[in-house]
Amino acid sequence: MAYDKLWSAPLSRRRFLVMSALAGGAMGLTALPVTTNRFVKANSPLLGEKTYPTSCTHNCGGRCFLKAHVRDGVITRLSTDDNPDTAELPQVRACLKGWAQRKRLYHPDRLKYPMKRVGKRGEGKFVRISWEEALDTIAAQMKRIKQTYGNEAIHLLYGTGVYGQISQSWLIPSFGGALARFLHMFGGYLGYHNTYSSACFSYSTPYTYGTAEGNSPDDLVNAKLIVLFAENLMETRMGGANTGHYIKLAKEKGAKVIVIDPRYSDTALALADEWIPIKPTTDNALLDALAYVMVTENLQDQHFLDTYCLGFDEEHMPDGIAPGNSYKSYLLGKSGDNTAKTPAWAEAITGVNRETIVRLARQIAGIKPCCLLQGLGWQRHAYGEQPVRGLPVLAAMTGNVGRSGGGPGLRLGGHSVPMGWMRAGTNPVKATISCYVWPEAILRGKEMGPADGVLGAPKLSTDIKMIWNYASNTLINQHSDCNGTAKILQDEEKCEFILVHDVFMTPSARFADILLPDVTQFEREDIITFASGIGYAIYHQKLVEPMFECRNVYQVTSGLAERLGFGAQFTEGKNEQDWLRECVDVARQKDAKFPAFEQFREQGIYKAAPAKPVIAYEKQIADPAANPFKTPSGKIELFSPRLWNMKNDREIPAIPKYIPAWEGPEAALTKEYPLQCIGHHYKRRVHSTFDNSPWLEEAAPQQMWINTQDAAARQLKDGEYAKIFNDRGTIVMPVKVTPRIMPGVVSIPQGAWWTPDSQGIDRRGNVNTITKYHPTPLAKGNPQHTNLVEVVKA
Repeated sequence: MAYDKLWSAPLSRRRFLVMSALAGGAMGLTALPVTTNRFVKANSPLLGEKTYPTSCTHNCGGRCFLKAHVRDGVITRLSTDDNPDTAELPQVRACLKGWAQRKRLYHPDRLKYPMKRVGKRGEGKFVRISWEEALDTIAAQMKRIKQTYGNEAIHLLYGTGVYGQISQSWLIPSFGGALARFLHMFGGYLGYHNTYSSACFSYSTPYTYGTAEGNSPDDLVNAKLIVLFAENLMETRMGGANTGHYIKLAKEKGAKVIVIDPRYSDTALALADEWIPIKPTTDNALLDALAYVMVTENLQDQHFLDTYCLGFDEEHMPDGIAPGNSYKSYLLGKSGDNTAKTPAWAEAITGVNRETIVRLARQIAGIKPCCLLQGLGWQRHAYGEQPVRGLPVLAAMTGNVGRSGGGPGLRLGGHSVPMGWMRAGTNPVKATISCYVWPEAILRGKEMGPADGVLGAPKLSTDIKMIWNYASNTLINQHSDCNGTAKILQDEEKCEFILVHDVFMTPSARFADILLPDVTQFEREDIITFASGIGYAIYHQKLVEPMFECRNVYQVTSGLAERLGFGAQFTEGKNEQDWLRECVDVARQKDAKFPAFEQFREQGIYKAAPAKPVIAYEKQIADPAANPFKTPSGKIELFSPRLWNMKNDREIPAIPKYIPAWEGPEAALTKEYPLQCIGHHYKRRVHSTFDNSPWLEEAAPQQMWINTQDAAARQLKDGEYAKIFNDRGTIVMPVKVTPRIMPGVVSIPQGAWWTPDSQGIDRRGNVNTITKYHPTPLAKGNPQHTNLVEVVKA
């Protein structure tokens, strides 16, 4: 099929599937040779049709530009960015999920009106009520819980289903929005730190660098070698001006790309010159062996280590630390374990052969500049803090920190566009918990303190008694151990009130006491921003009137504020456009080129071309005396005195180490459950969003990946149903038999909606049916790739 015909026709189901196949292929959607003229054909208006700017607002890491074609109050079709596609300002093009958004808007299963629970929690039995009854009930429950237990008993659950300067669902202190403003005015709430995506990364990186920074994607073109560890960017961030675009430019300039991952992912397929499979949870053993080769062959940049780093060798340790605790001593077997971290040692643990380890170490040390990038998959493991701190050691050993084309061994940074928020003030409740440990805070909140991850207070004053779950499926679907979590939520004497505000009857919505129907981004106005190789902001206009009785979060919070006595203070008499005008005023104060409000609203997108790439820690390397790292020593702390003082070397060592996982390949439990199970992110979903899209199911069906050898041993054929189980639960789902995953490992695409039958067996393929609730030792993050299972034919 000619590309002209493929892209110019209205989006039919068949054309969508063809595009989806292209998106998952070696070129990837962002590499399709589509010219501006072809998009002009696609965007040509039909009779009586008007075109408006909008966006795909979900948390894939892309946030792309869409154009909605509207006729008689109905969105008839969607198109995407047709501005000139240049190296300086690439198109912010949508992927298959963006193209499928219209099916989400007009899905027959949309929540249509407020409801209250009439059955047991989790049964999904509701009756329709009026908005007046719903808001009256919520306001009364909030007042009762505040008066009885205090504001700390109210917890806003982590969720990223909605982004926007007004409608933001993921809240941190630097963000604003209607929900934060309302809860702050009510007296506050128990907040969270960390994210389900990046808890170990965000929490542990400051122990090495003091901050978490990265080179911007547009600097990748200066790299000669790019090594991706557990990074599946071509499947998680497919559209827009994302990292894959810049890696392709780097490859065109001659850079080599190596992908290290248990799966031959779409990233490996599209970008890699070499794929190195590795057993899950063993990444630190590989990092240790790579460092061992560099040390024993004298390949490290010793001047860099001596100048900028603390704790690499015995000559550069903090005062008062006994000999044998440096990173080099650990590598050479001169520390407590008396084990040299040789390639042979690592091969037995990781499954990566020793010759590959030696060759990779020499490449990383010898090819300059080298960009070592980590994804988030490996830090969602039992000891996920360790690889986060381990890869920066290699970046320091090779002198790539603060260097163009190199980087600190973290994640990429980016160029951003400044933007204001709907003003929210600050949360009067100072205590926060790690976003992952809320079930514990329901059961034993009053017992929890800093050892349990509580920040901002010596301990919690109360258990969680109310959960506000907005644009989030974390209440059950995205949290570990669905069966165990359901039992906690079903006990109405523990968490006394659950409010859910969402678009569909998700598995989490089934546990609501009051359930409110939300709007999509097409039924409200807001602004989103994104930072990548360029910075950009998107204005998405309200395109159609809200479906049924759906209301957005500003309407809900305004109604509640009125009932609770601070309505006028909350709204200040402003509608949503008034608040967005203020947001744009802030942007214009900080960026003289940012357009005026009406112009921005009309054109829909503003892109900012950077003058030069961001080079993380460039100032610290250029002048360390004037610009010390924001660590206690002012250096890159390969050995962390702060971690040493925690006196838990087995699980929180002062230097990054390989620690065998409690359900890893060396665990005794492998005799009963011999396969490691991970849950990779999937191109057809953004976490759990879009799981109910039939088009996306056809484009990328929900199947468990299993290696051909493991399938043959279990007499499983491609497409057949298998039973996946451990002590926590059972899943029955079809399998994808493929050599694209290493033997001994299976992978269930994360995000499928938990659908237990009458016997509790999940029939959709939700990986959290078999994951374990076991917070990581330092960050108290989620270890949801650390699972042992058995698989048999169903």
